Amino acid sequence: MAGYGCPLKPRLTPAAGAPIMPAPKVRVRRGMPYFRDKHAAITGAASGIGRALAQQLHSEGCVLFLADVNEAGLAATTASLGGEAPWHSAVVDVAQRSAVEDWAVAVANETTGLDLLVNNAGVAYIGDARATSYEDFHWLMNINFWGVVHGCTAFLPLLERRPRAHLVNISSLFGLISVPTQSAYNASKFAVRGYSEALRQELDLAGSSVKLCCVHPGGVATQIARSARNADASADPEAQHTAFERIARSSAESAARRILDAARRGRPRLLIGADARWLDRLQRLFPALYPRLLRPLLPEAD
Repeated sequence: MAGYGCPLKPRLTPAAGAPIMPAPKVRVRRGMPYFRDKHAAITGAASGIGRALAQQLHSEGCVLFLADVNEAGLAATTASLGGEAPWHSAVVDVAQRSAVEDWAVAVANETTGLDLLVNNAGVAYIGDARATSYEDFHWLMNINFWGVVHGCTAFLPLLERRPRAHLVNISSLFGLISVPTQSAYNASKFAVRGYSEALRQELDLAGSSVKLCCVHPGGVATQIARSARNADASADPEAQHTAFERIARSSAESAARRILDAARRGRPRLLIGADARWLDRLQRLFPALYPRLLRPLLPEAD
């Protein structure tokens, strides 16, 4: 797919002079950060929520395995890390099953198990359903939905080696409600939600040690709008980003804090932002009428 290439056998880039040691199987002492000496893998770590998660986990002393298709952004993330915990990075396109599987093998070669996986990588697309090409639809679904499936399937064996582990899948507010010009994005995020809820039930029924949390962020200030594809080829990415910033009331840092807190607590579902909370309630109260109620708040069609 255009713009999304990576080696099929990703080479992990370790922090200089920092060997990876297995996470000790001990109870966390009171006052000790929950993720101290634990191991976490994050996709989409080059910016936004992924970068904020990496920074916060690293500050707790968590060993990190970071992946993104954006090599320059990934390097900027690793350059921003403080603390002494080791980190590894790999350029990985989550849309490619073989790339994710090879990354999982590389991670397994460095650790005896994984305590946290965050399937965060995602992209956006703006366009009427009738104007959306199959190419653009496949591009978005392969990253937003299949990237989550690839991550869960490849890493679950590593997660289940731990007595308690956490799997976090990032859906969206648009995995709860649908709006015009977001049919492809809605489809991908509703799919993440449905897949995650079913997988969580299967893990619980099997007595798995893995706790799954599906996250639905509302407007979070990230670069996703600036990098979004648009059915209108003349659309200005900066204008898209500016418009998105007006409704993005949550910071990536606050979203990351809430995600890590939900993982610690073993929560099955997390809504981030007042917009996600009240729109979730609106949809549940008026499942057939909410589109009409939201219409005055939506941008007018050209």
